[in-house]
Amino acid sequence: MEHVAQPGAAPVQHAQQHPISLYFKIWGLLFVLSTLSYLVDYFHLQGGLRWTLILVFMMLKAGLIVAVFMHMAWERLALICAILLPPALLMVLVGLMASEGHYVNLTRMLFFR
Repeated sequence: MEHVAQPGAAPVQHAQQHPISLYFKIWGLLFVLSTLSYLVDYFHLQGGLRWTLILVFMMLKAGLIVAVFMHMAWERLALICAILLPPALLMVLVGLMASEGHYVNLTRMLFFR
């Protein structure tokens, strides 16, 4: 049976319900990822491997939180792009600035001793 809007009546709102088991599974996965990030320090990993693992675990946890708990996984693509693209572009620019900083530092060390 279809819902027919009565004249002067408010439109019918359909709330989006997600099973609680989805939230418990994501909570468990976040717990596992947090444990893995703490194990990086527990096993005294050093250098690039340490920072790579920490950043990977951080991005995975942030992505899960944004996608599920902030309901971005169920939003329109335009809204997702409007919210997620500017920070992603800022991260790219920060990476470019960091590589430029390394280049400037190397140049100064080579030519201005």
